[in-house]
Amino acid sequence: MRFAVLVTIAMLLSIRAPAAQSNAVEDFYKGHSISMIIGFGVGGGYDLYGRLISRFMGKYLPGNPGIIPQNMTGAGSLRAVNYLYSVAPKDGSVIGTFSRTLVLAPLLNAAGFDSRKFTWLGSVAQDVMVCFTSRASAIKTWSDFLSTASSLGGEGATAEPDIYALFMKNVFGAKVKLVSGYRGTGDIFLAIERGELDGACGISWGTIASLHPDWIRERKINVIVQTGLRKHPDLPDVPILTEAIRDQEQGQMLKLMLTPLAMSRPFAAPPDIAADRKQALISAFEKAASDPQLKIEGNRMNMDIDLVPAEAIQKMLAEAYATPKALLAKTANAISK
Repeated sequence: MRFAVLVTIAMLLSIRAPAAQSNAVEDFYKGHSISMIIGFGVGGGYDLYGRLISRFMGKYLPGNPGIIPQNMTGAGSLRAVNYLYSVAPKDGSVIGTFSRTLVLAPLLNAAGFDSRKFTWLGSVAQDVMVCFTSRASAIKTWSDFLSTASSLGGEGATAEPDIYALFMKNVFGAKVKLVSGYRGTGDIFLAIERGELDGACGISWGTIASLHPDWIRERKINVIVQTGLRKHPDLPDVPILTEAIRDQEQGQMLKLMLTPLAMSRPFAAPPDIAADRKQALISAFEKAASDPQLKIEGNRMNMDIDLVPAEAIQKMLAEAYATPKALLAKTANAISK
């Protein structure tokens, strides 16, 4: 009889525990807001995705908190990453999005954080990035890119346009002159339109489609090469960088560089968040990314919406962190000036 009573009590406690945790999370979020740190300026691709998720995620969190976008620019979003990792409260009140290439920064640039320790929420896209030039440029094909000097825009050492321009130069021999220091994708695009630059590398095709559909519709740009796990359906005749690989070492370096593209628009919270709030954030993010209305709005703005779960990001990072040190050193050298 005593054993039966103990079993009953244990069962009741196991039923009440999740309910208590749920109530605790709801009590924390109800009447409060969450800060969405966006590591780039207003109007770029990361900003579009950050603001889109911000409009939908709160309704899937207990307590339905508002989510307030806050742009925190600097060093290709490294400032935002360092804030999330070391400064932001670790209580579930701050989340953020930043450059996908920064997940490799601790391996290639000796950054002061461990990408595996973030509270990963997931990604809302698997992207294809391109190198492109303006219609006025003499560089119109991959062959031109390798044989003719081009000026490409950049933002800073850890930014995607800089990293991929240098990778094209140092690994594949493209005659690239990197002009860095622009404050974001929007400024680079303006410089291209003014004729100050030939073009740019490391730009999401989705960003171009969202911000400048006229460039595509009116053939104002030449897409030189695309970089991704697969060709984009909009670009069936544009070569993919994997086709340009000449040896095994190039292939290994490119495989590492493709890791961020599989988590194209990453979202994370600081490390060491309590388990119940962590699970609530992950669940709310996945539900928001799968929300039919969010997909409708994303499609209307030509944004690719394709959920990558948090677990998949953790697995990809574990594989990247297992890369041999010699290969990491060669890749780091390839994306430095």
